[in-house]
Amino acid sequence: MSKKGGTAKGKKNVPTESSAAAPITGPVLVDAKTGNLIVKILAKPGAKTSGITDVSEEGVGCQIAAPPIDGEANTELIRYLSKLLELRKSDISLDRGSKSRQKTIVLDKDGCRHTREQLLTIFRSEASSGS
Repeated sequence: MSKKGGTAKGKKNVPTESSAAAPITGPVLVDAKTGNLIVKILAKPGAKTSGITDVSEEGVGCQIAAPPIDGEANTELIRYLSKLLELRKSDISLDRGSKSRQKTIVLDKDGCRHTREQLLTIFRSEASSGS
């Protein structure tokens, strides 16, 4: 006589996705482990002035007024973001993409007083102002 009941062999009781919060996507994310804010940047070095050009799901388009030589564009990007977000440069770090146009910037949770939504609002207003 076999025991029938419970779950079928090989299948586990896994909660459905509807009970869990939907993962957040977009150009600004929150690191679940550290709580730091992560910003995806699509860099466009060599521009006349630094500024935000657009905000999309892939990232925040940012023109940089420095050439992509010897890390000058990365330094200018950090300087520009610190001025725009009113943060110390030490609270902003380049996590990935030091030699790529697709960069990942980390904003330290202790130094950054902005929420994810506030950052998106700042980036969108800067992109629409065209400065």
